[in-house]
Amino acid sequence: MEGLCNNCRLLIITLVLLSGLHPSYSSLPTTQRFQFNVEWKKVTRLCNTKPLLTVNGEYPGPTIAVHEGDNVEIKVTNRVAMNTTIHWHGIRQLRTAWADGPAYITQCPIRGGQSYTYKFTVTDQRGTLLWHAHYGWQRASIYGAFIIYPRMPYPFTTPIQAEVNGGMEMWMLWKMNMMLYGGGPNISDAYTINGLPGPLYPCSNKDTFIQKVERGKTYLLRIINAALNDELFFAIDNHTLTVVEADAVYMKPFTTKAIMVAPGQTTNVLITTNQVPDSTGMFVMAARPYVTAVFPFNNSTTIGFLKYKSTPRTEKIEAPTLPKSLALHNLPEMKDTTFATEFFNKIHSLASPEYPCNVPKKIHKRVITTISLNLQDCPANKTCKGVADKIFLASMNNQSFLRPDKSILESYYKNRTTNHQTDLSDFPEKPPNAFNYTGVHPLTENMNAEFGTKLLVIPYGTNIEIVLQGTSFLNVENHPIHVHGHNFFIVGSGFGNFNVAKDPTKYNLVDPPERNTVAVPTGGWAAIRFKADNPGVWFIHCHLEEHTSWGLAMVFIVKNGQGQAQSLIPPPDDLPLC
Repeated sequence: MEGLCNNCRLLIITLVLLSGLHPSYSSLPTTQRFQFNVEWKKVTRLCNTKPLLTVNGEYPGPTIAVHEGDNVEIKVTNRVAMNTTIHWHGIRQLRTAWADGPAYITQCPIRGGQSYTYKFTVTDQRGTLLWHAHYGWQRASIYGAFIIYPRMPYPFTTPIQAEVNGGMEMWMLWKMNMMLYGGGPNISDAYTINGLPGPLYPCSNKDTFIQKVERGKTYLLRIINAALNDELFFAIDNHTLTVVEADAVYMKPFTTKAIMVAPGQTTNVLITTNQVPDSTGMFVMAARPYVTAVFPFNNSTTIGFLKYKSTPRTEKIEAPTLPKSLALHNLPEMKDTTFATEFFNKIHSLASPEYPCNVPKKIHKRVITTISLNLQDCPANKTCKGVADKIFLASMNNQSFLRPDKSILESYYKNRTTNHQTDLSDFPEKPPNAFNYTGVHPLTENMNAEFGTKLLVIPYGTNIEIVLQGTSFLNVENHPIHVHGHNFFIVGSGFGNFNVAKDPTKYNLVDPPERNTVAVPTGGWAAIRFKADNPGVWFIHCHLEEHTSWGLAMVFIVKNGQGQAQSLIPPPDDLPLC
């Protein structure tokens, strides 16, 4: 958890909403350059002022807005006395794995006083993504929106008059002993919308997000879950949301009263301001956690307001004083797995001639991996604060991931170019022991995992299926699994144990959702497919930061294909050193 702040006590999870009309479709590809300075900034929330790590002194961080096809150069200068890296979450990084960002996976961290320029091209992607720090727990406050405007008009039948970008966050008091003593993190103190907790929290009436809109218009809302450890429900009172995009991929439009967004996921929705407001002109927008864990959690709700314009622009906008027991229509209850499942099942790729669904119909390799929480026996002469005085860990196929002390990508590249053996694929492609994965007692089984940095190496062009199988060790839980370097298709999912003989016959191979992060159902499984057509070293991990810290992660390598167009580019000259 290094890297939040000195004696850090605050953490934030945010829902971000940003205003602005969409740029012209006709602009030609160009090179977009940005300067990011990582620096401390004092921020006050909930009666507390604490230094936070920020980019350019902004919290949330600056929005990157580019067009599909643009070249992007982002110079990151580290002005603090600790390491950092930045990840461009969801950007495929075709042949440019050096710019992906996870520390010790694709690069060594940027040291204090040094700079590194991330260079990549946004190829065949359009929509809403995010960027965030990928070192320690720094993404608690270092994050922002990454918007890719399309070259072609939106494929929506409803005309859009304006756009609003949004994200969800969390404000937290920390005790820095999670990794030291093997216990769990503290719960958050508040959830926020665009960094603002709203009037249901202490000292926060002035820290309320209010988005002004005009009646009778249709808005595109870009919603980002930048949370560390919580899936979140989001809704707007008395308004229907039309989902049109997820993880920067167009989807078949459908209407819903609310959405569920896992950490690292994005969702674009249309909203038509067709309601009749009361004298305040305000409608509540709200976010609260979707809870599947038995561990302690923050059961609060953050709210902001949709403000219908009916008065002069110079009117001072203030959040109304609200009672503690506020009725929040449309917003699901915190443990509403039924709603979360139904919402998940409604998402389908657009699968049109202009935006086809290129799901692999046949596969060359299937990997089945458990995604587990673990309890490790406490070492001798050490104090452990997990359940039963043990250590909380997590694993994939009983491998608890350890980051090396140097970049895996750099080591792989140097060994490959010097003809050293680097094709050892030692990550287990199935669980080491078959058992009733979702039916075992949560505490009585032996949950000790093995530690290491085992790799899965696959040839370029491999059609691969990965089945992510949840377990009931400690707790059945929804796990948001993020894959770097590739979008994937969620061809199937369900509760209980994956049945290799029966479940593939029910796969959706016509219009499955294409995403970069999948919320694996609580006590269940999800099957994803993709073509491994991006050479490099790529991280797969749970996007609940506590689980990644515990080791719920793995790395796969896609070997070079034929010729330069299917090969990783050489490392840049300013690549940081370990």
